[in-house]
Amino acid sequence: MSKLLIDNVGPATSVQDAGRHGAQRYGLTPSGAMDRLSLAAANVLVGNDAFAAAVELGPLGATLTAHDGAVRLALTGAERSATIGDRAIALNESFLLADGETLTLGIARSQVFSYLAIAGGIDGEPMFGSLAVNARAGLGSPYPRPLQSGDAIPAASAVVAPERRLDLPTPPDGPIRVVLGPQDDEFGDAVATFLDSAWKVSATSDRMGYRLEGPEIRHLHGHNIVSDGTVDGSIQVPGNGQPIVLMPDRGTSGGYPKIATVITADLGRLAQLQPGRPFRFRSVSMEEAQAEYRAMAGLIRALPDRIADAQHMTLDLDALLTANVAGAATNALEI
Repeated sequence: MSKLLIDNVGPATSVQDAGRHGAQRYGLTPSGAMDRLSLAAANVLVGNDAFAAAVELGPLGATLTAHDGAVRLALTGAERSATIGDRAIALNESFLLADGETLTLGIARSQVFSYLAIAGGIDGEPMFGSLAVNARAGLGSPYPRPLQSGDAIPAASAVVAPERRLDLPTPPDGPIRVVLGPQDDEFGDAVATFLDSAWKVSATSDRMGYRLEGPEIRHLHGHNIVSDGTVDGSIQVPGNGQPIVLMPDRGTSGGYPKIATVITADLGRLAQLQPGRPFRFRSVSMEEAQAEYRAMAGLIRALPDRIADAQHMTLDLDALLTANVAGAATNALEI
């Protein structure tokens, strides 16, 4: 058994998988990856089940070192620099981190979250079938909290295998789609304001909720309702009129009216929006939301069919410096 030692890491980095389902009746939030398509892509690249546990990296960088043997990894999601020594690591490709080597990851240049999958998965103690970390609830494994410097993640030792790459379709760049309700009748004309306005994700957002900045959404009858259930993507409007999109670490119930729900197929896209970047919402029917969910599920199932061998071209600088790359070139002044 090898291990991946965390040398340095940002504060929003944790182990996540598809989430903890079937326990909301006990008040346990599902948690799980913020961008499940990227999680699945990373896992498929190293031969894991699509929703096996992986390291979810927030916007800051990290350094990780292999110990007690090599580990095979794959990085997906937000674009960021990734190097092993002076060797650059490509996004959406598997690669080997030899025993004693250090992987250095920079800050996210676009989007927010990256996923680092380990071939063979992460060894831990699941609760309700999941290793997903929820720091507020103290759930998850191998550590029930965000990763810290000095943590060691048990991992399977790498075996000899070809490296793989995965070409993902370009994600849509249009509005984030929502289904209105279940309490949109609490807002009257403010529903049009919600749909017609530009919004930004606040820098105070986290895995529990994305706080939005934009025009005030006024309530018709006050901002308190009898608490009822929530789902990933529920958009609550508290008393200050600034919506909050509930994310995987949300509570299982809430007492603010919900104006709409982000469709499952767009939740990962919303999660990857950097704070301050403007975006809009668009209302769609329940039928369209379900069709988009089926399309996303089909894409994830078909990810193994999109895998190909990685083609690496190594540039030999010593050979290049000694070669006559100019060939039969002549001095133009002497012609």
